[in-house]
Amino acid sequence: MKKYTIKDFNREYPDDNACLQAIFTNRYGKGFTCPVCAKKNSFHLIEGRKRYDCQCGHSVHPVANTIFHKSPTSLHDWFHAIFLFASSRNGVSAKEIERQIGVTYKCAWRMAKQIRTLFAQNGNMFGGTVEIDETYVGGKGRNNKRGRGAENKTPVFGIASRTGKIKASVVPNVKTLTIQPIINNSVKKNSRVITDEYNIYNQVARQGYTHEWVRHAVKEYVRGKIHTNTIESFWSLLKRSLDGTHHVVSPKYLQTYVDEFVYRWNERHGETSLFELMLGQIVKRA
Repeated sequence: MKKYTIKDFNREYPDDNACLQAIFTNRYGKGFTCPVCAKKNSFHLIEGRKRYDCQCGHSVHPVANTIFHKSPTSLHDWFHAIFLFASSRNGVSAKEIERQIGVTYKCAWRMAKQIRTLFAQNGNMFGGTVEIDETYVGGKGRNNKRGRGAENKTPVFGIASRTGKIKASVVPNVKTLTIQPIINNSVKKNSRVITDEYNIYNQVARQGYTHEWVRHAVKEYVRGKIHTNTIESFWSLLKRSLDGTHHVVSPKYLQTYVDEFVYRWNERHGETSLFELMLGQIVKRA
């Protein structure tokens, strides 16, 4: 992934006006034509307002319906927070945003919550060879047990394509009736599906997939190209980051954190910096 440093950020976005111009350009494109008078490049910034006016009097509001909508926090602070997300492998806590930007914790928490909406996953289908697995997020339960059968944990179900992309979602349980529809809606028929021997995957072959598995119960983790190491590597990254950066995540908001790390994983080999990708996501979701 292309590097984007704090020097790059400070050079390109020294103040609120530079940030607003970036949003305007991302949203409307260069050489924007006024929909009223049909003139190009006729818009100018209204100082002190997050608004551009055309010579004919038509106005556009670049931040409308974005994560910045009606926010009293400066755009430069928002962009700085987005930069922190983009430059960290392990996520950013609200306390870190509070310390670095100098806002209240309440404001920092809301900013982080809004920024995570940029990472929402799409509905693309996977094909070829995919790995499927589930994991459990949360502290140890009263029975002091980890993984399957542990109490007070939230299950997360994941699908990893051998081409490098991942999907993951928080699920209410790990029963076949819950998991199989997700597989059917995410994996193309006739794909090669690799799992462990957990019985919730017993229906996979009957649904039109080639199903192969490894037997973790007898300590078999790789058999030729049959393994679930890709999705398990993602689980490891997710859990280390949640434990090390956030410590505790409410099940209510867990999906947004999962989305964040799925997005990082899926874009890790891209040619565009994560910061630039995130700016693009802002206007896509407007």
